[in-house]
Amino acid sequence: MELRQLKYFVEVAKREHISEAADALHIAQSAVSRQISNLEEELGIPLLKREGRNIKLTPVGKLFAEHAIIALQAIDNAKQKIDEYLDPERGTVRVGFPSSLASHILPEVISAFKKAYPNVSFHLRQGSNHFLMDAIKQSDIDLAFIGPAPTRDPDLRVDVLFKEKIVALLPDTHPLAAQTHISLRMLANDSFIFFPNGFILRKLAVDACLQAGFHPSVPFEGEDLDAIKGLVSAGIGVTLLPEVTLYETLPKNTVRIQIRDPEVTRKVGLISPQHRELAPSEKLFYDFVKGYFEGLLSINF
Repeated sequence: MELRQLKYFVEVAKREHISEAADALHIAQSAVSRQISNLEEELGIPLLKREGRNIKLTPVGKLFAEHAIIALQAIDNAKQKIDEYLDPERGTVRVGFPSSLASHILPEVISAFKKAYPNVSFHLRQGSNHFLMDAIKQSDIDLAFIGPAPTRDPDLRVDVLFKEKIVALLPDTHPLAAQTHISLRMLANDSFIFFPNGFILRKLAVDACLQAGFHPSVPFEGEDLDAIKGLVSAGIGVTLLPEVTLYETLPKNTVRIQIRDPEVTRKVGLISPQHRELAPSEKLFYDFVKGYFEGLLSINF
């Protein structure tokens, strides 16, 4: 079985059209047909069937295509790693991040890194804490910013970058809007706007309310950070958010208030695989991020 046979077959499988696949591969249609025929002969089973002018995958063809795509991706990844070893400053780093770090921390760090290493590329993936942790373990991404940083996971290396406060975001018409700081229990009778169940920021906020002695009423939920801020801006309710999400500007018609009792914080960290050595370009970014935050731990984000 030859590598080019897999490449030709995958291209045909994606397009279900031999001539279009040949055009994409910049080779003759007859060459594509011949190599796929050789592949089918070696496997001893048809992978494609004709339906009029179109090509369809057989059930076995669909199964083989799934594995062939994975195999080709693995080969591409291996070649990329070799290229990075030859020149780590021209590699690609796959970085994950949660929405709460998307507007400030991530752009700031990558911008600073690109000034020092302009030829390193990034592939960015946004997701929940659970998604990011699984993606690291499955090698779908190389590194991920995460908050709060997980503990006691044997498959993850965790480096805490900084600790930040969780603050209250209130409409500016709220009776407590003029306060500089509040006890969380003072919001016990308010309607809260939180992320849905399963989101780590939801758990963090609810746990803080329970610690303050009340169970929050949550008639409104949203998966989008800006949507949650918008609902508070519209006067629909209040919320608890990491301070970094309000770093640059507050949503209109809202106020940010410090919580003193209890003081609610989260640790933001960088996670990487525990049982896999980072490739040179990944290590380059990993070391840069750790160094970047070493001098910023005392800054209130």
